[in-house]
Amino acid sequence: MSLRTILIDDEQPARDIVKFYLKDFSEIEIIGEFTDGFSGLKAIQELKPDLVFLDVQMPKLTGLELLDLLEQPPLIIFSTAYDQYAIKAFEMNAIDYLLKPYSKERFMQAVQKAIAQAANGIRVAAPVQNLVKTLDENPEFLQRIAVKSRHKVTVVPIDEIIYLEAEGDYVMLHTKESKHLKEKTMKYFETHLDPTQFIRIHRSFIVNARFIDRIEYYDKENYAVLTKNGAKLRASTSGYKVLKQVLNM
Repeated sequence: MSLRTILIDDEQPARDIVKFYLKDFSEIEIIGEFTDGFSGLKAIQELKPDLVFLDVQMPKLTGLELLDLLEQPPLIIFSTAYDQYAIKAFEMNAIDYLLKPYSKERFMQAVQKAIAQAANGIRVAAPVQNLVKTLDENPEFLQRIAVKSRHKVTVVPIDEIIYLEAEGDYVMLHTKESKHLKEKTMKYFETHLDPTQFIRIHRSFIVNARFIDRIEYYDKENYAVLTKNGAKLRASTSGYKVLKQVLNM
C-alpha cells in the first residue's frame, strides 16, 4: 500500500522537515507540495491524494478555510502554531494535528495513525465535517469569507459586502462588483459578523450599515432600506427596530 500524499504549507522549512521525516515511511509517496491554500485546494481536487499535510495558518487561504471548501476530504494531518480554539476543535473531533514545533516522535505517531486508518478503510468525511461544524462555533467575528464557484475560489473581505441575502440552504453575498453563493445559513452569518456593522433587517437580509443610503417607509409599519449600490431591501418591524438602535435613529 502506498499513500499518495501532498504537502500544503507556505513555509519552505516546514515542508522540508515533513519530507525529511517521511523518508522513514515506505508507505508514503509524495506527489506534490504547495505553498498556498489556493493551489493546495486545486491539487486536492485534481490529484485526489490519500493523505494531506495541511498547515492551518496561511495568508491567502487558511487551512481551515480550505477545509470548509472540501466536499470529499482525504485523510488530513493538520499542523499549526498555537491556536487554542483550533486545537480544541481538533481534539473534540478526534482529528490529528501537529503543534509546531513538533518532535519526530510526535510526527511519527500522527503518520502511523493515518496509515492505520487508511489500511482499515476508515472514512474521514464525517469527523472532518464535524470539525467544520465545531469551528463554525468560533465566537470571533469573520474578517473575510472564502467562496467557491466551479473551480475558482474567491476570498471576499467583509468590508466589501453590501448585503447578504437568503437563498434556500445558501446565502448570497452581494458586493459592488459581483455576488457569491456560500453554503452557510443566515443564522451563521448573523452570529459571525459584527452586529454593529451588519444588521439583520429581515429574515432574508443582513445589510452592511456602511452601505446604507437611506431608509424609506414601505407599508403597514414596514420599511425599505436603500443601499448605495441601488438595492432596495425590505426591513421587517423587528428589523427596523434593530436598525434604529444600531444607527441611533
